[in-house]
Amino acid sequence: MSIKVGVIGVGYLGRHHARVYSELEDVELVAVVDTDIEKAKEIAGKYGSRTYSDYRQVLSDVQALSIVTPTKSHYSIAMDCLNAGCDVLIEKPMTETVAEADALINEAEKKGAVLQVGHLERYNPAVIAASKLVDKPEFLEAERISPFIERAANIDVTLDLMIHDIDIVTSFLDGSNIKNIKAVGAKVLTEKVDVAKAWLEFENGVTALVTANRLSGEKQRVLRIFQKDSYIVIDYQNKNVKRYFKTSDGIASESVPVEDKEPLKEELADFINCVKNRQRPKVSGIEGRNALKVVMDITEMIGSMNK
Repeated sequence: MSIKVGVIGVGYLGRHHARVYSELEDVELVAVVDTDIEKAKEIAGKYGSRTYSDYRQVLSDVQALSIVTPTKSHYSIAMDCLNAGCDVLIEKPMTETVAEADALINEAEKKGAVLQVGHLERYNPAVIAASKLVDKPEFLEAERISPFIERAANIDVTLDLMIHDIDIVTSFLDGSNIKNIKAVGAKVLTEKVDVAKAWLEFENGVTALVTANRLSGEKQRVLRIFQKDSYIVIDYQNKNVKRYFKTSDGIASESVPVEDKEPLKEELADFINCVKNRQRPKVSGIEGRNALKVVMDITEMIGSMNK
């Protein structure tokens, strides 16, 4: 039996949610929702679904929904969807506040609903390939830099870019809690933080340095993981992994095989699988909330330093 799904918000990313759902087996894309009805009609026409301008009109017709709207609307839309008995995937960042995230987690638990957060890098095939090699890391260094994009100007770079690496780093450390944060950053082209650097100390003794910058002339997304006798370099953008290791002759390196898969397709297929089998997602509301809490603390720390 097909799972009936809808997509709320078909801008830059939401249109790809619609495309992928239309390609998945045992999934029926029945609703495309956007306040810009012409945009909704365009996407719905491509994939043979119905068009709506108000998401509340579709809640009785679908089992699961992707929420791909501006962050400020995530909480209210997701709460309505959960109250209607729908399973939900919310794009990152999960909500504007940690309190809103907690409320959604509680509501999903009460309703027995699937609540997944769209941390796409968890499904990057390079991350999946590297995860098999990670063994008791001691230090991690993440760099995520990109050119300035006007559509992201109303959100801090911590919430736009850095949150990806916060989630990946903590996942590699089996969810170890952070005991100390040091952070610096600056507003350069916008009234939001455009560049940020955070030093994280975890309770298990591991440290991580995470950098996010949207002022570069090029795009680069790299995570380096240092552990005893080896270190691993993950290139998110080019989906490749290299491992450097000690030999009797010095340092050697090898390229790690990486499957050629589309991360968004893997993420949405996993969401549908969780809906079908009533399973907890890889990135549930709890993981989404925890990543949000860390970047909110980092953003607040940068703000207090720059007053």
